[in-house]
Amino acid sequence: MDGLTIEMDEPVNVLGAPLQPCSRAPLTGFFRDGCCNTSAYDFGVHTICCVMTKEFLQYSRFRGNDLSTPQPEIEFFGLKEGDRWCLSAARWLEAANFGMAPKVVLNATHQRSLTVVSLELLLQHALEEGATDLPPASSERLV
Repeated sequence: MDGLTIEMDEPVNVLGAPLQPCSRAPLTGFFRDGCCNTSAYDFGVHTICCVMTKEFLQYSRFRGNDLSTPQPEIEFFGLKEGDRWCLSAARWLEAANFGMAPKVVLNATHQRSLTVVSLELLLQHALEEGATDLPPASSERLV
């Protein structure tokens, strides 16, 4: 590392294939590159690509992480039901333990998630096959 560059972990998903994008609108990821890429500096392991639900957003707010309220000063415009977002693996697991975990986009979930959550549990919460593609660009939200 040269002091300015953070080296990314290899972009591989939990299925062993190349990591796919999670969301460009809203722009997600530890690196804000649209993918759930990670590195040794991502202490929260923000690697699970999920589709937000109203219930999860309420749960997250209750647990002290309000993901719905816009904070434009940090270029965060708030999430709504249906948005895709790279969640912290530990927060997702906590939500799963309370029956509140949102669905997972396996193709876009980084393999580092498996250091926190089992593949079996992720598979139980996976979107149906064919529902892992990003929405078309025309449906992207302007920020």
